[in-house]
Amino acid sequence: MSDIPGQKGVRQNKCSENHLAASHLATHLHGQSIKDLLQSAVKASLLAGEAILRVYDSEDIGLESKIDSSPLTKADLSAHQKIMDILSATSIPVLSEEGDLFDYEQRRYWDPLWIIDPLDGTKEFVKRNGEFTVNIALIHQSRPILGVVFIPVTGKIYMAASGLGSFYLDRPIDQMSPISKLLEQAQVLPLQDRVNQDTLTVVGSRSHPSPDLESFVQRMRQRFRQVDFISAGSSLKICRVAEGSADVYPRFGPTMEWDTAAGQAIAEHANTSFMVWETGLPLTYNRSDLKNPWFVVIKDKTLIATKE
Repeated sequence: MSDIPGQKGVRQNKCSENHLAASHLATHLHGQSIKDLLQSAVKASLLAGEAILRVYDSEDIGLESKIDSSPLTKADLSAHQKIMDILSATSIPVLSEEGDLFDYEQRRYWDPLWIIDPLDGTKEFVKRNGEFTVNIALIHQSRPILGVVFIPVTGKIYMAASGLGSFYLDRPIDQMSPISKLLEQAQVLPLQDRVNQDTLTVVGSRSHPSPDLESFVQRMRQRFRQVDFISAGSSLKICRVAEGSADVYPRFGPTMEWDTAAGQAIAEHANTSFMVWETGLPLTYNRSDLKNPWFVVIKDKTLIATKE
């Protein structure tokens, strides 16, 4: 495995960035402003969070196993329904981890569409460590133009949208709060700049470590004076890089589109690169295969650039 995404893909990335800029100019979809759609996503995430916490604080979380052996709880299903109740009013189709996985021949024409993970980090939920999130993203022209990542246990929220930027609120909010007020109160991402080039902070999966990740960290330790590694669950890993508390999140393992779409919107609107590992191109959505390729989220691509 090479140290960085393919150089051919990095050169082509300029074209993809132009496409990203064009898609981010969308201010109205289905007759609704991007602010109104962000308002709906925030409200849906908060209601889902309330439903999740009711199960989280109960004695019976209704733990089951899906066909792929991944865990499923009452909270996943309850959060899914709460989100659907809100997003259905937008008349935009929804692709949810806990909903019907429509055949590609049907959903390939969905543009825009919502991609949601009602409870990202179910393993963290079962462990009761608090590192699980609600993920809601809006996709337009195959790219995430709006994203919300809500952390039910803390009430903290990350949100981003085309033409608005990327934001973070570090306190609980009310579902009735107007989005304009929330944006005024929020902090703009990134919260801090990574300026110490002698130290590299890598964030990785708490529940899905891999030999390839360990190999990446070891190679980075040969190039930087100090490499710090922090573990986190769910889409919080993406948000750590977007906010500036970590430099890079390499993912060399399985993920699905609903695991990353909301986080990618937050990262890209915070001037953070979200690239397919092999090509250096941005990850796209509503593909025929919903499984993601390996990817890397990184604040500064030169940190892992190949040395000539």
